[in-house]
Amino acid sequence: MACIEPGGALSPSGVDMLKAMKEPMTAIEIAALSSQPVFKVRSSMRELVDAGLVTTDGERYSITGKGKEAIQDQ
Repeated sequence: MACIEPGGALSPSGVDMLKAMKEPMTAIEIAALSSQPVFKVRSSMRELVDAGLVTTDGERYSITGKGKEAIQDQ
């Protein structure tokens, strides 16, 4: 269920979550827009933060420039 695959590529669910993030959002908002369960979004956000694709400010997550590049052609 990882959003980043072993080779470093984003999984389809990881792409969906990043594409949903047009502005800073909570895990619940991301879950609603990406059709993913909240528990998966929360664990995926931790993984995406660690990879530098997302930043966090309190309960809100924002896509980084690196995250935008990762989904540019997807």
